[in-house]
Parts: sequence; structure tokens; C-alpha cells
Amino acid sequence: MTQPNTLRSQLTKPPIVIAPGVYDPLTALVATQAGFHSLYISGAAIAYTRLGRPDIGLVSVSEVVETVALISDRVDANLIVDADNGYGNALNVERTVRLFEKAGAHAIQIEDQSFPKRCGHLDDKALIPADEMAGKIKAAVDARRARDTLIIARTDAVAVEGFDRAIERALIYRDAGADLLFVEAPKAREDLADIVKRIGGNVPLMANMVEGGKTPMLSGAELEALGFSLVVFPGGIVRTLARTAVEYYASLAAHGSTQPLRDRMFDFHDMNALIGTPEMIARGKRLGAGKPERK
Repeated sequence: MTQPNTLRSQLTKPPIVIAPGVYDPLTALVATQAGFHSLYISGAAIAYTRLGRPDIGLVSVSEVVETVALISDRVDANLIVDADNGYGNALNVERTVRLFEKAGAHAIQIEDQSFPKRCGHLDDKALIPADEMAGKIKAAVDARRARDTLIIARTDAVAVEGFDRAIERALIYRDAGADLLFVEAPKAREDLADIVKRIGGNVPLMANMVEGGKTPMLSGAELEALGFSLVVFPGGIVRTLARTAVEYYASLAAHGSTQPLRDRMFDFHDMNALIGTPEMIARGKRLGAGKPERK
């Protein structure tokens, strides 16, 4: 039976699910402390932070699995995970779904790009045939162990084959068994509304808000009014931290001190309070950790 607090259940009714992007246990912890119950583990964010590279298919399945497992161990939240193009063919997709689900994923997003893939808001993408992608979706649905593990089908066809073909592909993926549909990078608010009009109703729809990307930035409330059930803000945290890091290191180089930016930093005690150091030390004492061995 579907439990009331599952992501599948939440997507069937208002309010819209807003999932901020995270890329490690610290960002996941801070996001949950802010009140978010669903998190989006972004492949792009992993590429930016773990590799210092662009989102062009360089991240491996094992690196994402490790990230998901570490986040799942630290926070109790619905984890929506970007699986790129499944890291291969339908057989690879089966393995990807099993690994992601075991690591703690509650929803797994698969796209119809060929390899190597690109960020959905970069140009010059290439797609696999729609029937091949439908086979990947069927493989993903069959491979999951729990029905409440959701399979999200993403199409990047808007930039390659046009908006109408993107709608056609989304419907094919719906018929293949996808639990959510995600048409990437529509270029206007009217296109977002048209997505809902043409494919909404019996399957939840996902929107992706990328600062400076191809899609106009709308709030969760605006997207809910249009008819979307899920919106992710995948890379905002990375862009925020990257800009802060640029300013921090430039200031340190210029002044030889962190003092000019102290009002924008946690101090040592605040940081430990954020991550729960006092509670963990107290728990260790209750469990006997750190006591000298008796002779």
C-alpha cells in the first residue's frame, strides 16, 4: 500500500513538491534543516563539485551511487536522483536502477540523450531513438524493487527535434510506464503551460529551474498554478557557493586574512552546532565510546 508520506503520494495532490539541488551530505543536511522533505541529487552539481568539470557525461555511475549512499545515511528525505542517460543501454539501466535504489534513491531520472550526454541547457545535444528510450523506461520499471521507487522520463527533444516532437516523445515514455514526465528546457512560459495542456492529467509533470538557462524562472507557486507536480532547482546551491568561494579566496589573497568576510561565515562553534557535533559527542559518551580499555 502506498503510504501517505511517500513521494508518489505527495505528487498526486497539492502543494507542488519543491526539491532543491544538493550534491553532498552537508548541503542535504542544510536543505532538510530549512524544511525541505524532498531533495534533488543533480548530476551537474556532482560534476561541478566533485570533478570541477562541466556536465558533459564525465560522472560515472559509481560516483553517483556513492553520493546517494552518503546523503541517504545523513538525512531522512525523499531523494530524487539524476541518472543521466542510464549510463548505457537498457541492460545498463537495469543495473543503474538497482544500484541507485539500494543506495537510497526514491526517484530515478533517465533522459533520452545519446552518449556522451550534455547538460539539458547546453547546445548541440543528440538523442537516441524514441523506441530505444521506451525500452530503457520499461527496463527501469521492471528493475525497481519497490513500487514507490519512481521512474522519471526526461526528454531533451525540444532543442533537437522541436517542441511538438518533445511532446510526442513524452507520451511514448508515459505509455512505456514512466511515473513522471520531464520535458527539458522549454523556452517560454507558454510552452510550460502547453506541456501541461497536452500531456498532463494522468501522470505528474516535472519542471526544472536553472538560473540563466533556457527556461524562464518561475516560482513553485506559479508552476503549481500551471499544473506541475514537481519542480527542482538543481544547481542554485552550487552557483551560490561558487560565487561565495570566488569572493572568499580573492579577499583572503588581497588581505591575508579572513576577517573581511567574517560576518558571512559560520565560526567554529556555529559550524559544529550546524552539523550536530555536541549531540554526536554526547551520544558517543552514552554508548561508551572513548572510554579507556579496562585491564
